[in-house]
Amino acid sequence: MTDGAWVSLFSGGKDSSWALYRALERGHPVERLVTVHPEGDSYMYHVPATRLAGLAAESIGISLVEVEPDDFDADDVADSGAQGDAELEPLEAALRELDAELDGGITGVTAGAVESEYQTTRIESMADRLEANVFAPLWQENPRDLADAMLDAGFEIRIIRVAAYGLDESWLGRTLDADALDELEALNEEYGVHILGEGGEFETLVTDGPHMDRRIELEYETEWDGSRGTVQIEDAWLA
Repeated sequence: MTDGAWVSLFSGGKDSSWALYRALERGHPVERLVTVHPEGDSYMYHVPATRLAGLAAESIGISLVEVEPDDFDADDVADSGAQGDAELEPLEAALRELDAELDGGITGVTAGAVESEYQTTRIESMADRLEANVFAPLWQENPRDLADAMLDAGFEIRIIRVAAYGLDESWLGRTLDADALDELEALNEEYGVHILGEGGEFETLVTDGPHMDRRIELEYETEWDGSRGTVQIEDAWLA
């Protein structure tokens, strides 16, 4: 398929934002961003701050489709494979609706997967069922090279959740800059912390970038619980 629209699987975090940015760079006609808002934990989706995807979409200038699934009950799972398949169902249903709505249907989807076979194989299978291509520009690339490329392009990335040994409360709200990446490389060597947080060590929010007309400003407090913490966003707006 060559005609038709592209959609971007979009959370507002760095990986999905980079996939979108690279797709736009390559001229893919991205006509919708699609954000899933998990209730509770999830095996398939980025969870924190997805409600800010609407602000990001406004800044980017692409319409947002929001998917509101029931609670995935991901904290009590006997079969992780079946759980991933079940979590994909509301996303696939939303994409089928878009496929019928958009001129020419859906030609392709962007995905921000880096190393997760669990997520990537499911997204690829879903795309096959939709007869769509997958554009995954982060897939199996060097993590530090990817992070450097994001910064070189002008991405402003904020850390909004941490859950790994070596990452303390001072990381919450921190901008992911070159110094932070150097520290993450050292933590990778010492504790195995993934430089891009691919193992769930940290989650991010892109507050500015070359694909955005206006940056996202935040007011927040931090919440720390022993070995993990979250940025509790109290207000957000476009500057």
